[in-house]
Amino acid sequence: MERIDGGITTPQGFLAAGVHCGVKYRSLDLGMIYSEVSAKSFIGYTTNKVKAAPVQVMMEEDPKELRAFIINSGNANALTGKRGYEDAKTMKAQAAKALEIEPEEVGVISTGLIGRFLDMPKIIYGIDKASRELTHGREADQTAAEAIITTDTGIKEVAYRVKLADGSHIMIGGMAKGSGMIAPHLKVLNGTTLSFITTDAVLSDNFNSVWQEILNDSLNMISVDGDQSTNDMSVLLANGMAGGDCADDDPTFLEALREAMRELARTIALDGEGATKLIEVTVNQAKTKPQARSAVMSILNSPLVKTAIYGSDPNYGRIMMALGNSECEFLVEEVHLTIKGGDLEIPILEGGAPVFEDQRSVEVVRMAMDNKLVQVIVDLGAGEESATGWGCDLSYDYVRINAEYTT
Repeated sequence: MERIDGGITTPQGFLAAGVHCGVKYRSLDLGMIYSEVSAKSFIGYTTNKVKAAPVQVMMEEDPKELRAFIINSGNANALTGKRGYEDAKTMKAQAAKALEIEPEEVGVISTGLIGRFLDMPKIIYGIDKASRELTHGREADQTAAEAIITTDTGIKEVAYRVKLADGSHIMIGGMAKGSGMIAPHLKVLNGTTLSFITTDAVLSDNFNSVWQEILNDSLNMISVDGDQSTNDMSVLLANGMAGGDCADDDPTFLEALREAMRELARTIALDGEGATKLIEVTVNQAKTKPQARSAVMSILNSPLVKTAIYGSDPNYGRIMMALGNSECEFLVEEVHLTIKGGDLEIPILEGGAPVFEDQRSVEVVRMAMDNKLVQVIVDLGAGEESATGWGCDLSYDYVRINAEYTT
């Protein structure tokens, strides 16, 4: 596989557009993705009990194939009751009319402020405008990716070229948004993170279980603030236009798809509201995979860990506290803790006791933590399973951004 410069329209047959319709004051605020032929759809939804209107609509319809997807930013259409539900249905119907397809072939999602009704004349204007501007190429990729962001500091894209086992070549493209209210627990068939992946590979109807596992190892392993959004959604569209054999079990395709999703996940974590550092936590030698994931997320979600890393404070007791609050089974005397940053990789804890004691050693740990990427590695000595997740530090700016989010 090869990482290439590209985005959502890189695979054959996919078009996109991003327009300004007035939901936001000046920024692009409505994106559209379109496939020239019907594409199989595999969708992960938020498991938050409070679900936005478009999430409710999509889960009720449970589409197996789609031709288009509408995404507006600036307004989440969440906690908007019956009116919000009908507005989401209207968005689908309007897009279907503009594209001359059926409403059930259109997906819909929103992101932005919660508890406000959509300005539907503006949304309808944007849908009609986007449908006329659909095209492929880097400009289309970037305008669509820009139209879906909220407090993100920039667009998030990914693209891969993959040679399958049968010798055919396929493409994977993607875009995502997410900066705050991020701790996804996306479930197939069940801040906001939104991600859209397109591919021209041939996939079967049975790919849902594979997609769930990929989500479990990527988007479901990130956390900015521990709060799961009402609008989280992750969409994979596969139109099969590259031809060739079914790629469900092709190892190179699966590796590329997993890496594309992990790359988007890391980008979302690094772009957390007010973030200055990316935190990568790896837990090895756990009894089970769920226990490894639980340990990772407990460390990533700890405000004390996040603030310590923000201040480059080598307070490893906070990491161990968070580990102890997880559902993971371990013996403290078997735990090995290491911190990496830049060219420094420093053992911190072995056998339940610190490896370093003098002030000079503390300063070396501080130097490792004073990097853009800080890696925390925990070996539990309890089994053979491992997991990796990503988060960010907690800075003063996170409080400022969220204290002023509505006003």
